Amino acid sequence: MSKKLSIGSMLSLIIAAALLVTSMFFPWWGMKFYAPQYPEGLDIIVYPYTLAGDIDIVNGLNHYIGMTEFSNESFPELPYMKYLVIGLAFIILLIGLLRRKNLLYVGIGLFTIGGILGIYDMKRWLKKFGTELDPKAPIELDPFVPPIIGENTIANFVTNSYFTTGAFILGAAFICTLVPLWLERKK
Repeated sequence: MSKKLSIGSMLSLIIAAALLVTSMFFPWWGMKFYAPQYPEGLDIIVYPYTLAGDIDIVNGLNHYIGMTEFSNESFPELPYMKYLVIGLAFIILLIGLLRRKNLLYVGIGLFTIGGILGIYDMKRWLKKFGTELDPKAPIELDPFVPPIIGENTIANFVTNSYFTTGAFILGAAFICTLVPLWLERKK
């Protein structure tokens, strides 16, 4: 029989599930583009279910370098992401309510795999958009891969990529799933 998780561990997992759901109401990632003609910057803001920001302006500029347009349709995972997050939140909540220690490892594993796949997917899309440039574009650029986090210069644009509120909430949710490991350690 699996050891029961403590009330503190159960509460930590319930908080983790709530944070997972809450993260969907905030952007997870963003990219800001600065240039002499855009000193205030242009934004691409990524929620787990949609893109926001100055998408039309950025797409108009990206046309000149032959980059594929950004749109919700460009990212087929967006329509499913909210269901994956809600599903993970439900699993974490269920593990907390059942209070079974052996299931805790399943929840942590699923959360970890989801995070790794999410970062891999972001890197894959950044590479695709930056390296599959139309050779007939008006401005010829060498292929590039913008970083997931950090600064990059493309022509006269300086871009800053960053995680934002939703990603930090996800991080807090992950920490809350790890807290039971510490609370349940053998004394």
